[in-house]
Amino acid sequence: MKEPRATILKHTHTITPNETNQKPSAILAHETGLSQQTLKSAMQKGAVWLYQEKRDQRLRRNNKKLHPGDQLQLFYNTAILNQEPPEPSLISDEKDYSIWYKPYGLFCQGSKWGDACTINRWVEVHSQPQRPCFLVHRLDQATTGLMLLAHSKKTAQIFSHYFSTRTIKKHYQAIVKGDFSQHRKPIEITTDIEGKKASTILTFVSCTANNSLIDIKLNTGRKHQIRIHLSQLGFPIIGDRLYGQAIASDKNLQLQAVKLVFECPLTKEKKTVQVPESLKLVLEEKI
Repeated sequence: MKEPRATILKHTHTITPNETNQKPSAILAHETGLSQQTLKSAMQKGAVWLYQEKRDQRLRRNNKKLHPGDQLQLFYNTAILNQEPPEPSLISDEKDYSIWYKPYGLFCQGSKWGDACTINRWVEVHSQPQRPCFLVHRLDQATTGLMLLAHSKKTAQIFSHYFSTRTIKKHYQAIVKGDFSQHRKPIEITTDIEGKKASTILTFVSCTANNSLIDIKLNTGRKHQIRIHLSQLGFPIIGDRLYGQAIASDKNLQLQAVKLVFECPLTKEKKTVQVPESLKLVLEEKI
């Protein structure tokens, strides 16, 4: 049975003096023919925007005061709004920040069409106690593993600085196609990516007849750096449909952020957080 075709609607409305006392959902319902309940749901999922005082932001509160000249923007796509995000797992809650396991398919960044399937929005809505949630680093949608989220602007600024200056040490693991045991000592890959210097340290962990598990440390943070370097070396990551097209696999991308090492900005204690054994990548005999 075919999936029903998605309903896609993009609509912009400028507030008139006569509309300043109306609810945003009522205005958009009149303009688009969608129900107010549908529009309220779209608001909560990040598909309604307000351009006010030269600032563009998601509109989630239906009681937001509107002014003449403000613009309401609706980015409505049922295929996106009906998605159910996979649930992350809480690893550690430090009140001002928390660390989560991000599963495959959960995003780190939304779009104009919504943000309900992002980890920070999921945590804002579902975690207890409810707190604001600030993204301070990212993982690709296809990459699993540890993500640190801040719950105050001050803590977000500190951790953003930590990540930008590489004060936080991030360690990854990947399952790759081929026998990596020939590299018994750690090797460094320094091939430039898009004209910029890039450095990746690879260390053999174990292997089967067909595949290998390796540890990975990044000295730089270029886009898709790990995937590109491993593919160039001849060891594409299992499930990498972008840089490993030659390997047929039903597996999702076998790349995981497995460890974070940093100094807690609150207690000044050194913290090492690792992915639980039950969530780690599993090296199978055949993939």
